[in-house]
Amino acid sequence: MMTTNTIAVTGAGIGGLAAAAALHRRGIDVHVYERGDSLREQGVGMHLGPNGTRLLHRLGLAAELERVAVRPEALEVRAFQDGSLVTRQEMGAAWERAFGAPYLTVHRGDLHRMLASLLPAARVHTGRELAAYEESRKGVTLRFADGTATRASALVGADGVHSVVRRSTAGDERPVYSGNSALRGLVDAADVPELDPTVMYMFAGPAARVLVYPVSGGRRFTYVVVAPAPEGLAESWTSAADVADLDAALGGWAPQVRALVGAAREVRRWALYDRVPLRRWSTARTTLLGDAAHPMLPHHGQGANQAVEDGVALAVCLAEAGPGGDGIAAALDRYEAVRRPHTTRVQLGSRDGKAPGKGVREQAADVSWILAHDVERSLYEEVSGDTAA
Repeated sequence: MMTTNTIAVTGAGIGGLAAAAALHRRGIDVHVYERGDSLREQGVGMHLGPNGTRLLHRLGLAAELERVAVRPEALEVRAFQDGSLVTRQEMGAAWERAFGAPYLTVHRGDLHRMLASLLPAARVHTGRELAAYEESRKGVTLRFADGTATRASALVGADGVHSVVRRSTAGDERPVYSGNSALRGLVDAADVPELDPTVMYMFAGPAARVLVYPVSGGRRFTYVVVAPAPEGLAESWTSAADVADLDAALGGWAPQVRALVGAAREVRRWALYDRVPLRRWSTARTTLLGDAAHPMLPHHGQGANQAVEDGVALAVCLAEAGPGGDGIAAALDRYEAVRRPHTTRVQLGSRDGKAPGKGVREQAADVSWILAHDVERSLYEEVSGDTAA
């Protein structure tokens, strides 16, 4: 096990904290540098597929997830005009048996808090915005916007599409706009009593669709309204919107959907951009993770899941690394070789996932290979030569 090197992670989001927790669990000296003055995760709800939950369970979060997350019993597709049931896909225990771990919905802030709890406070440094870095044969020097600096054996860029490490790797890039933006937010379940807090809902209209799913132990719902919008919106998932925007987008929709307008307190707009998949993530001392490596559209609900997979895979590779700089370089090569083909397939598939006309069972089949994936097991089998299912 590699215990004499220090790994620096920039960005204390879901991916950065998952990577740091997995590294720390394996006895690796890791430090996280976050630009914000405190650890807090903005956003609403998110999906945790079995490919993500199995890894979070192994990190020790099973009991906490059971307390605050929801295991939806089904996904119901309903007509946008009157809310009548079109089809129902059973999930819950059936998907847990099929994929070996539960499919959960959870508030991002709850998951962020859980991951942060896995790290000693001394390993997380806030108010540290990476301004530049220099790589040498002996390691990496990180320089922060506040004038301070530190050294590490390797640097992991986990701070999103605008990551300093990504820019150094990829150069100037043009974001790829999907043609859609999403209005999203939270409502109290008590304010929308016609919605069952054990069920996920999809209402598909002629040009837009609405996804509603429970979080916070079923006490709240996250709603996401995806609709066409002109290009030129900020590449951000937390831009401010207004309840009037939600009202306009949902005019003429089913009563269950219209109820969201009256219950909404705050609305955010997420312009749906991604990037062309990178041909390279890593150098001998640096690599990328999560949105910094593979920003993807949300249609498969896999952004955070893939970041968690990245973090665990990186930890496995570094824990099994040989000594010195050559060992780190080989570990980063192995990490990229395992992750980049997989995340590229997921990333490009997320673009196709927005296509209309697919039934719910067909959509479920489209992602079954993602949900069944066990990145940690695949790495151990690679070493042992065990390819048994």
